[in-house]
Amino acid sequence: MNIDIYDIIAWIIAALLIGPLVGMIVTRKKAGYGRLKNFGIGLAGAIIGGILFKIFNLNTGLAHISINAQELLAGLLGALLFILILFIISKRRSKKTPTSKS
Repeated sequence: MNIDIYDIIAWIIAALLIGPLVGMIVTRKKAGYGRLKNFGIGLAGAIIGGILFKIFNLNTGLAHISINAQELLAGLLGALLFILILFIISKRRSKKTPTSKS
């Protein structure tokens, strides 16, 4: 069983996605256990699950579906651009709305 840096990066990304989801499911609260605990639970789950899948050579057929760093960066920049556009639109709308003076 070989664990390389790509496995570790995938486990960290999985932890960021899975931890909050598991926290919400178990606690039935939006915040789950809190950011740090959610991450820790997600990381532990990703590592344990990743090692078990490697040991037992489990193949779900989902290996060809992947997210690479370029796609994550593109998504991040796209989300920042979207927020910037919303900010600009909201500023323009607030300038057009007349304020009432008493």
